[in-house]
Amino acid sequence: MRIEAHAPGVFRLRCGPRTWLQPAKPSLRLQRHAQMLLARDEAVGEFECQSPAPGHWHLTHGDTCLAVGGPEPTLRLLRQDHCIAQIHLSARPASSTEDDACWQLRWSLGEDEGIFGLGETQGDLDRRAARLVSDVPADRCLPLAWSPRGWGACVNTLDRVEHGLEEAGAYVVQARGAGLDLFLFVGEPGEILNQYTALTGRAGQPNLWPMGVWLDQAPGQSTEDSLRQIRSLREQGLALDVLQLADPAIVGFQADKPVFEWAARVPNWRAFSQAAQALDVHLAGSCIPGVLQGTPLFDEWEDRGWLLCDAEGDVWVCPGTPASGGQPFGLLDLTHKDAARLFTERHQQALEEGLDAPICQAQFDFPDDVEARGGETGATLRTAYPHLARRALFDAVAAPRTPQEGVMLSRDLFPGVQRFAWQQGPAVENSWQGYADTLRAALSVGNSGVAVQTHRLGNAGQPASGMNPELYLRWLAMCVFSANFSFQGHPDLMPDAFDDATRALVKHWLQWRYRLLPYVAGIIDDAVRTGLPVQRSMAQAYPADPDAHVWDTQYLLGPALLVAPVMQAGGSTEVYLPKGDAWWDLATGWRYEGGTRWTLQPGLDAIPVFGREGHMLCLGPVAQHTGEINSARILEEVWMFGMPEHNPVVMRNKIRVMQMQGSSYIKGLEGLKILPSEGLEVKRRGAEVRISRAR
Repeated sequence: MRIEAHAPGVFRLRCGPRTWLQPAKPSLRLQRHAQMLLARDEAVGEFECQSPAPGHWHLTHGDTCLAVGGPEPTLRLLRQDHCIAQIHLSARPASSTEDDACWQLRWSLGEDEGIFGLGETQGDLDRRAARLVSDVPADRCLPLAWSPRGWGACVNTLDRVEHGLEEAGAYVVQARGAGLDLFLFVGEPGEILNQYTALTGRAGQPNLWPMGVWLDQAPGQSTEDSLRQIRSLREQGLALDVLQLADPAIVGFQADKPVFEWAARVPNWRAFSQAAQALDVHLAGSCIPGVLQGTPLFDEWEDRGWLLCDAEGDVWVCPGTPASGGQPFGLLDLTHKDAARLFTERHQQALEEGLDAPICQAQFDFPDDVEARGGETGATLRTAYPHLARRALFDAVAAPRTPQEGVMLSRDLFPGVQRFAWQQGPAVENSWQGYADTLRAALSVGNSGVAVQTHRLGNAGQPASGMNPELYLRWLAMCVFSANFSFQGHPDLMPDAFDDATRALVKHWLQWRYRLLPYVAGIIDDAVRTGLPVQRSMAQAYPADPDAHVWDTQYLLGPALLVAPVMQAGGSTEVYLPKGDAWWDLATGWRYEGGTRWTLQPGLDAIPVFGREGHMLCLGPVAQHTGEINSARILEEVWMFGMPEHNPVVMRNKIRVMQMQGSSYIKGLEGLKILPSEGLEVKRRGAEVRISRAR
């Protein structure tokens, strides 16, 4: 066993044979796997080791301690001498012929202790009762689990990990592999997410345009129809920035050459791309990481060994996906450097020709006998392949830029997914339940370390009969106060499908969305430094307030805003304002104490949003697309929630707050309209603004 104080509040524990712990020379495959899993492998902390009794060790780092030993192999995590987690560790060693060791970790849980994280769910954010397998795509699993009591855990492996084996009063994890590599975290959930993402990697800041509104082309819709829809939105004064082209893939390899060609449904890509640019609309479209079966290129790459094969050496053929138009295809072996480089280079060319954001779904349920050239097979290949595909595409999008920025979209979930912006939300039903499902999905991946997951306003693949104006506007209001969202191009789900009054409210909400862009961009910029998500669940933001944890459809949008969407027909909704803060209603300007519960009846032009006392909200101008926003002067107005205490979260933040003698002095608000809370007054002194109590 080897234990390290990997970082403040982070212990790394590795158990296994000496040859696994200290390999003579790590293979290139093991080095590549380590790079997939960890962005920072070296330990940056030290602990003090004490042995209070024979067979017991206390490893202390700051105010945290890992106690090891006892009559059974037991680990205890302590913070300020208070035990926050007790873990029983047992192992079934590998046999002499196979690498089939199994490591079991059993956390003893308190009666009401919840487990959060572990990937995407559309149900209860508390995953205590869930049973998940890391390499089963349908389980949507991610490795980080944490408790509001102040501990977190991550098994660092590409091999199979099973979570939540049914046992009363316990959270049980089983991990396969010759050795166990376990990270233990101590701290508040925000501190755990910070350390976890610093350890495993974070996404860079995307461009501004992806934060504008998206339009998803309806299945079977022509590009001419999509351009007409965009022009109609423009004429109505409705904002839009991106058109996401429907499946099948918009670009793919020619039948006989390793060169990309545009889909036949766009006979003149250049003209279409220019028409979109003239409307200030960016284009996103899907691809497949492979080549269609039955083509000369398939046969050539099979001979060259560039495609994934089974145990008999035959190419494993994917039966077809929406991106391939249902046609079977062979998958590029992206562990092969030349194959991965070609995939990246071809997408760079597509980007140069007008594709702004590639989309790729590459999470396949490979049979155990499929093997990559690098030796990956089984659970390891199922876990690693989507990472390799996303890495290749991100290199195409972001590598030419310094600093790296840009987005590529995917639904794939895998260890390290949080390194890549932007995560797509699920396709859900056109119902109140579907609306709740997409919100819970975003909050659950936020609990798991993914900063940005988008929403779809409806589903073009489902009957639209349930999408009435009330549901449409409530759903839209939540989407506006989120990381981002997309309209659906199906005529029954576009704003045009509704009456004049509804369309006027759609315009109202889209104006709000673009005014919020500096704040949302600032939250994402903050995530680059902290790992905190855009939409933050109550358990994550207020771990010490158990009353807040059950409110799983309200959330913090960044640090400053509490959003409580209306989740049922009729308009009445209950809001819980967490303890520890006071809250200011954006609609009325009234101040509420935390730890209180309220019943509200907002109209369709409103959503319950509360500003956190001591924070500010910086708003930008109304725009129809991000090209109209002057990046040198992105702000117009500042709203204050009580006496300012914190620097505002805003894109390219240069606003600084200093408190002195009961007043706040702020630099960086030149030329901005300032709306102080009741009881405060504003005095400008050159470039400095003083906020003080009204006399």
